[in-house]
Amino acid sequence: MIATLLTIMVVLLLLNFPMMIPLMVAPLIIMFIYFPNLDPMILMAQFATGIEPYVLLAVPLFIFAADIMTTGKTSQRLLDFIGSFIGHIRGGYAVTTAAACTLFGAISGSTQATVVAVGKPMRERLLKIGYKDPSAMALIINSSDVALLVPPSIGMIIYGLVSGTSVGDLFIAGIIPGIIVFLSFAIYSIIYAKVRDIPLAHKASWSERLKTTRKALLPLGFPIIIIGGIYTGLFSPTEAAGMSVLYAFILEVVIYRSVHIKDLPKIARSTGLVTSAVFVLVAGGQAFTWVISFARIPQMIADSVLGTDPSAIYVLLMVTIFFFVGCMFVDPIVVILVLTPIFYPAAMSAGVDPVHLGVVITFQAALGSATPPFGVDIFTASAVFNKPYLEVIRGTPPYIIMMVVISFLLIFFEELSLLLL
Repeated sequence: MIATLLTIMVVLLLLNFPMMIPLMVAPLIIMFIYFPNLDPMILMAQFATGIEPYVLLAVPLFIFAADIMTTGKTSQRLLDFIGSFIGHIRGGYAVTTAAACTLFGAISGSTQATVVAVGKPMRERLLKIGYKDPSAMALIINSSDVALLVPPSIGMIIYGLVSGTSVGDLFIAGIIPGIIVFLSFAIYSIIYAKVRDIPLAHKASWSERLKTTRKALLPLGFPIIIIGGIYTGLFSPTEAAGMSVLYAFILEVVIYRSVHIKDLPKIARSTGLVTSAVFVLVAGGQAFTWVISFARIPQMIADSVLGTDPSAIYVLLMVTIFFFVGCMFVDPIVVILVLTPIFYPAAMSAGVDPVHLGVVITFQAALGSATPPFGVDIFTASAVFNKPYLEVIRGTPPYIIMMVVISFLLIFFEELSLLLL
């Protein structure tokens, strides 16, 4: 049965069908072949059940807020603010890039939106200072991965939906791992700049710093609203998403006027296209999960891969390997939808905290997003920067190594995930 399921999915992918097709067709065929007495309408009901949860409302709202800010001037103001304080130090603009990606990730929750919003202006600045293009692009791609770790991570929303784990707890748990990634990239950037003798940038005066600070105060309110509101219990993740849209509208349309009312329908259409793709994947993932659970496929795979009584560390190591490899080839949302139901029961039996498991899984989703051969951020950067694939990935190995090291730290020290809870 497992071989049949995998064969169907691989064949459909090789025929260039989008991932949503094998995700929905494969379980349907399995149902007809192995469980012919089951009513097919059960599967149709599962499609609807997959997109019913209230927490999913946060996805289009966060995407809409990110689209408004990407169209406006939020990312530019954040870049100017950070750059005015640290841009003049050795490696300062590389650190600025990592910091800006972290902050914009805390606003958008999307790695690809972060590549677009921060990547375009920062790549030009890095090249102007003296960085080689592969190094600049690698920094942007990998720093953007922090968006999947810090709130409002869309990956964590999907994991919370599949596993039933509190999305608010997952958001808070991702903060420390996100900061660790940023600090690692910042330290590497400083060392790299010294070794390569990257020229120093212009040092901003205090009047320029004051000016950029005033401009950045309101954009800096985004992470405060999202993280502060959820942490204090003022509102749920879904309510935080609604507040982020309202705040983005007030900021970009009313105050800065960088986005016009007439632009909103176009932005909404873009959000609708992305959201529809996500929701179709979630619906298909729910049907896929139901069929494999009914067929006891997770138990079969868990028994063969994990054994009868695996330790928590061993389960997390297997989760890390499977999710990392999966996200190298397939969109992280799909991997989370497909693999979480397989490993989640075994992880709970082994005593793994569900929040900690969610952080480990979303970390691998972030890592896989920027890892060859098919990390989604690589192709986003290739399209945005109009650069060939091989040039985009040339500078990524050091960042991948750092992320792998942090992965092992997360496995062996769950306090890194649970300290703030």
